[in-house]
Amino acid sequence: MSLLNSVLKVFVGDKTKKDLAGILPLVSEINQYFDSYNELSNDQLRNKTQGFKDLINKNLNQVQDQINELKIEINQTDDIDQKENLYQQVDDLTTQIREITAETLEKILPEAFAVVKETARRFVENTSIEVTASEFDRMLSQNKSYIKLSGDKAHWSNSWDAAGKPVVWDMIHYDVQLIGGIVLHQGKIAEMQTGEGKTLVATLPVYLNALTGRGVHLVTVNDYLAKRDSAWMGPLFEFHGLSVDCIDYHKPNSPQRRKAYHADITYGTNNEFGFDYLRDNMAHTPEDLVQPKHHYAIVDEVDSVLIDDARTPLIISGPTPEGDRHEFDLLKPKVSSLVAKQRTYLTGVLAEAKKKITEGDTKEGGILLLRVYRGLPKNKSLIKFLSQEGVKQLLQKTENFYMQDNNREMHQIDAELFFTIDEKNNQIELTDKGIETLSSDVEDKNFFVLPDIGGEIAKIEVQELEPKEEALLKEELFKEFSVKGERIHSMNQLFKAYTLFEKDIEYVVMENKVMIVDEQTGRIMDGRRYSDGLHQAIEAKENVKIEAATQTFATITLQNYFRMYEKLSGMTGTAITEAGEFWEIYKLDVIEIPTNRPIARKDREDLIYKTKREKYNAVIEEVTALSKAGRPILIGTTSVEISELLSKMLHIRKIHHNVLNAKLHKKEADIVAEAGNPGVVTIATNMAGRGTDIKLSDKVKQAGGLAIIGTERHDSRRVDRQLRGRSGRQGDPGSSQFYVSLEDNLMRLFGSERVAKVMDRMGLEEGEVIQHSMMTKSIERAQKKVEENNFGIRKRLLEYDDVMSAQREVIYKRRKHALSGTRLKLDIANILFETCEEIVMTNKGSSDFKNFEFELISNFSMTSPIDAEEFKETPDNEIINKLFELLNQNYSDKIAANAALAFPVIKNVYERPGNTYERIVVPFTDGIKTLNVVTNLKKAYESEGKYLIEDFERNITLALIDEAWKTHLRKMDELKQSVQLAVHEQKDPLLIYKFEAFELFKIMINSLNKEVLSFLFKGGLPQQSESQIQEAKKPVTPKGYKTTKDEVYNTDELAQRNRSAGAAAGGPQRTAVETIIREMPKIGRNEKVVIKNVSTGETKTVKFKQAEPLIKKGEWVISN
Repeated sequence: MSLLNSVLKVFVGDKTKKDLAGILPLVSEINQYFDSYNELSNDQLRNKTQGFKDLINKNLNQVQDQINELKIEINQTDDIDQKENLYQQVDDLTTQIREITAETLEKILPEAFAVVKETARRFVENTSIEVTASEFDRMLSQNKSYIKLSGDKAHWSNSWDAAGKPVVWDMIHYDVQLIGGIVLHQGKIAEMQTGEGKTLVATLPVYLNALTGRGVHLVTVNDYLAKRDSAWMGPLFEFHGLSVDCIDYHKPNSPQRRKAYHADITYGTNNEFGFDYLRDNMAHTPEDLVQPKHHYAIVDEVDSVLIDDARTPLIISGPTPEGDRHEFDLLKPKVSSLVAKQRTYLTGVLAEAKKKITEGDTKEGGILLLRVYRGLPKNKSLIKFLSQEGVKQLLQKTENFYMQDNNREMHQIDAELFFTIDEKNNQIELTDKGIETLSSDVEDKNFFVLPDIGGEIAKIEVQELEPKEEALLKEELFKEFSVKGERIHSMNQLFKAYTLFEKDIEYVVMENKVMIVDEQTGRIMDGRRYSDGLHQAIEAKENVKIEAATQTFATITLQNYFRMYEKLSGMTGTAITEAGEFWEIYKLDVIEIPTNRPIARKDREDLIYKTKREKYNAVIEEVTALSKAGRPILIGTTSVEISELLSKMLHIRKIHHNVLNAKLHKKEADIVAEAGNPGVVTIATNMAGRGTDIKLSDKVKQAGGLAIIGTERHDSRRVDRQLRGRSGRQGDPGSSQFYVSLEDNLMRLFGSERVAKVMDRMGLEEGEVIQHSMMTKSIERAQKKVEENNFGIRKRLLEYDDVMSAQREVIYKRRKHALSGTRLKLDIANILFETCEEIVMTNKGSSDFKNFEFELISNFSMTSPIDAEEFKETPDNEIINKLFELLNQNYSDKIAANAALAFPVIKNVYERPGNTYERIVVPFTDGIKTLNVVTNLKKAYESEGKYLIEDFERNITLALIDEAWKTHLRKMDELKQSVQLAVHEQKDPLLIYKFEAFELFKIMINSLNKEVLSFLFKGGLPQQSESQIQEAKKPVTPKGYKTTKDEVYNTDELAQRNRSAGAAAGGPQRTAVETIIREMPKIGRNEKVVIKNVSTGETKTVKFKQAEPLIKKGEWVISN
């Protein structure tokens, strides 16, 4: 492959060189401006920002004026067609604004980047920077300790607190960071090595794009980084009058979080950005909305967020009827007993297989070996035996023989097993013997067998029964199928929990809860659950509380959330291996940024051993030697279990060390801080591989730097590269060495055949090792296989969610219009026309004039404007247009009459002496159901009731959309499950899902349109009485909603076992206990304090009880 790449580079050139060729001239231009800005005063430097803003606004003024004129015209016209045309013009001009803004930013980029770099230089070279105090400075000085006022001057300190850690600014952008900043502004991914300062790089495009005033979102993988980076980089932006906030400091739906989103620059975690989007689309008043439009986002650790987290949909769910009903407790004893029986049986079979193979009977021995492999592939004794010379080849040869002709002979191997396990695809399948054993203590021998639906239906129809009786029998059959299907599914999930999911590897049990461990970072993923009942099965296995199932209210994948941004970019140290996926899904190009200093780390070829025992012994020997040499060592493991095993082995050698894994994650900061000291040994799951910065002393550098020892190759090359990247930052010395054995999961499943042949051919004895570049490349090929498989899973999940995304876009757009009321009139006119079209076309097609009349009466309380003969003879379009015009006029008359009827009542309430109402609740009814409409009393009075009717339209549309959408989501969840049966008919479930989802959505939209129109046409005040009107209470956020991320394990697997891809089995997110920390010492009421006037800078000494009212007014602040 490397030869092919070399040949391609000769013909098409080196991509990195081509990418950098267009960027380097900009870097030179930035540095020219940077040199010239040295002569500017501090105030002149700050004024540059206002100059950039003025230029942007000047270029947009003409287009913005046109938009404002169009909006005035929209408000003045009642013509629906004209309104639609005007709205389209507004949308076109909005697109034009984006294009002009992008062009302007491109022009000012060199100057803007130079301003940021010069600001960084001044903070490095000065402990305090004096400027003329602006209003923004005065406001910030009230709660920012690094800004001091002195008369009309403000003094900015170069030291401040970054999320609890004191920092002194000591960074100036170097050229490769300028390159990274340009790449990010261009909407691409910047791959930068560890220690190259990605956080500082982001300040350049963040500042430039924040000048537009449309908001910039910087997305991090966890709340610690969001809080730290916003506080660390914030003063650089605030110095230029740009506001900075972090959403993770504030509660969801709070005014503080809304304010954070309206800052020029907003930091936050990927989950919270996504959940806020979903919450906004469940809001019932414009005041509840927090998230503005999606303008520009920079994603830190972009591969973690857009690749690893992409298979975990964000879900807001609530209680569902009978959500706590399941059969896991009932089935658990049967499953655990069967697993134990199979394990006992196969232990004997393995012993017999070893005996036969030793005696030379490879045919019978191979059959027995394959049986053990099919029944318990993770058996440790089997894994150890397979590492012996020739055994792996014998197993593969036997397996290939029985797999030929589509597994025709495999039943002979499986006949003695209770169940079979396909570890690669995470599949469990019961054999006939297993079903018979499970059913032995129940009367129904088919208790665990699905009925043959086709055959049973044929038997019922042959009986020629009465239609009602036949329908009843079919209903019972479908009910039996559903119950047994759920039972078999629950049992399969339990088998998986017992045989494929191991405690302290895939998950840990903490605080009586099953917590998933992130395979990429080793961190606990609080609030995340395996989908489709698998998590409940693991809970049953571990004897902890089994959480109830929930119903989805809103859901989106992170892939589709981030694709909504007008411009998206990202930065990470490991993206190039996933460049294809980034381009295919997000249209993001990956650019490799050169390092500031050459990498001095020595990356050695992998050491490959036959067994894990040999490998771990070699690791301990190497660690002992390196520790004595005074080098710090970071040992990377793939699971909690391995980290604890190595810890025990080091204890035996009496080597002091620290352990960092998912169980000890609270000690992470302290352990990482100590990890760079001479001779310190740190054992860490790969959670230490991302976002951690291990700094070295000069003594350690002289000794050879940080030594990285990987105890196993991860499924993903990115994780290995992240671990390696902890060493050799900024040109530091260091080394990395991976230890591999044929018993490792990756090698066992994907990569060991070729390696095993080489080792057997060389006749390696126990304890001997092989090390060669060819072997390392073979391992990397195995990793590529896994990565391709994982990409397929993510892409499949995205294809399912794309169907939902198209529907979500329609519903959320209509919700948005209803919430704001801006385009609601146009929406109502459109759905009226669509409904007229649907009623006419449906009934004309079946020549059913009677039903046409009935639909007009039931939906609009109006008789047909044409008779049966006209209905038959008149063209469809003429009937549709005539009906629409008539209904549209009727509706206009209706809302005018409702306003006139309501106004006297509103007038009496408003003019009543002692009236203190601001918002009121007015009941409306269509004669069947009653819905309460909340409106502003003053606006309703001043508009003579028209504002009430507008609120009536908004409230009714919102309520009915939400109810229909919630029901539709439940049906889509059910559809996802049912379409998986299509695999039995050799059909693609995704194609069936797309077709059926379209039909479901069309039915839902038609039904929703009729329901909305019916209420709007029939709705009115039940009584024109003041007693009907009450004061509106402050809306309360609904309780019981849960925010979760589902761990979708394998979409193809879900299809094969007739279940859903990504169904919501969300559980509750554990509430974090927040510790309130006092920010300053407690002050007694009679203690004297020094206070300073915010406006004048005047200081004086007074007792605290006298200072308190002045501080509360915001005019004074405590100075000491």
